[in-house]
Amino acid sequence: RPERKCILSGDHGPRASLVRLAIAPADAEGHCEVLPDVLAKAPGRGAWIGVSRPELEAALATSGKGGGKLRGALARAFKGAALTIPADLAERIEAGLRRSLTDRLGLEMRAGLLRLGSDRIAEMARAGRVHWLGHAADARTSKLAFDRGTGCGYLTHALACETVTGMPYDQFAIQADAACHFANTS
Repeated sequence: RPERKCILSGDHGPRASLVRLAIAPADAEGHCEVLPDVLAKAPGRGAWIGVSRPELEAALATSGKGGGKLRGALARAFKGAALTIPADLAERIEAGLRRSLTDRLGLEMRAGLLRLGSDRIAEMARAGRVHWLGHAADARTSKLAFDRGTGCGYLTHALACETVTGMPYDQFAIQADAACHFANTS
C-alpha cells in the first residue's frame, strides 16, 4: 500500500487516510489555485494533508498574504509555484468528500450492495454480511452517523459521528427521530 506524508503534520499514512491537494493551471497572472482532489486523480504534482478540520482552519488562518504554515508547506510541495489558496478550502474539501461518499453510496445501491430498512439490515447483520452501518436522522438535517458495530457481531468502519453530529454515536442514534438506516453488504 502506498503511503503519503501530510505536509502539515509530517505524519505518514495510507493514501486513503489523507486528502490530496492539486493545483489548477495558472491563470493570466501566473497564479495557480490550490484545489482538493479527493479522488486523487488530477494530473500533476499533489500535496497530501491528513489533519483535522480545526487544524486545517488554523493553518489557513495563518496563511495570509505574507506566509503561514499552510502556504509554506504548499510552496515546498509545489516547488515554489505562485499559489492562490482559497479561504474556503476546508469547506471545499468537505464538499468533495461528501460528494464522493454519496457517489459511492449510489454505486453500492445500484450494485445491490446497499440495504435499506431496519428489518433487512437486521437479517443481514445476523448472517454476518454487514460491513458498515449508517444512520441518517431527518434527511433535512443532512447529518450522517456511522456505527462502529461495537457489540453487534459485525465489523464496521467508523466515520466521525461525533464531529459530524456534535454528539457520540450512541446518543445520536437514540435521539434521532425518523432515523433512516442503511448498510453496506459488499
